[in-house]
This record gives sequence, structure tokens and C-alpha cells, in this order.
Amino acid sequence: MKTFFAKDAPQAIGPYSHAIKSGNLLYCSGQTPLEPGTMQVDVLDIEGQTKRVLDNLKLVLAEAGLTLADVVKTNVFLADMALFSKMNAVYAAYFAEHKPARSTVAVKGLPFQALVEIECIAEFNETNNL
Repeated sequence: MKTFFAKDAPQAIGPYSHAIKSGNLLYCSGQTPLEPGTMQVDVLDIEGQTKRVLDNLKLVLAEAGLTLADVVKTNVFLADMALFSKMNAVYAAYFAEHKPARSTVAVKGLPFQALVEIECIAEFNETNNL
């Protein structure tokens, strides 16, 4: 196993790593809409928070030499399922033609009263294997 901490992503807010490589898979911890520089949630709407979450996830993936195109599965956690369609529109723009498997669930609460958190599993292959 190999552990990754992305220096440009928000710091982990607990005793965990940003990602762990095991075999040919990268397991990324959930990312919330924290601004890396301030460690605060700076945007309040679901669209802005989803963008920040996916940008944070991109930073974690990049640390391992991967991109969103290498993602095989995501898990999306929403503070309220009424936010689904707006989150989904932003999510679709980030993944474009690539459509990883996905689960979306509503949860009772998220750190920092965030509206969304996303975790993912990505795959290393012959061209991106560290």
C-alpha cells in the first residue's frame, strides 16, 4: 500500500490520509467543500460546493498521477436529497463523457455543515501507474 497526502488540497480533518493505493486502485477519502487556503466553507450554494468538492478531489487524484477520467466509482453524500438535481448538473459537467459508477445518498449531517461530500475509487493502468 502507498499513502497519499495532497499538499494543495484541504488538510485532512481527522486521522486519515487523502488516498491509499492498494493494488491497481486508489481509494480517495471523501472531500468536502473546504477551501484549501482557509479550511473554511466559503460558498453556501450546492453548485459552488459541488465544484469545490470536485476540484479538491481532482487535487487528491493529481497527487497520485490520476485524473477524473481514471475514476471508476464515486459515492456522493448529500445533506438533503432535494439538492440532487443541482449537484447532478455540476457533477455531469466535471465528468462529461466519462460516467463512473455512482451511489448518492442523503445523510443526517456532514462536517462544517457542508451540503455535499464525494469520495471515489480510481484505477491505475499501464499509462498512469506510479
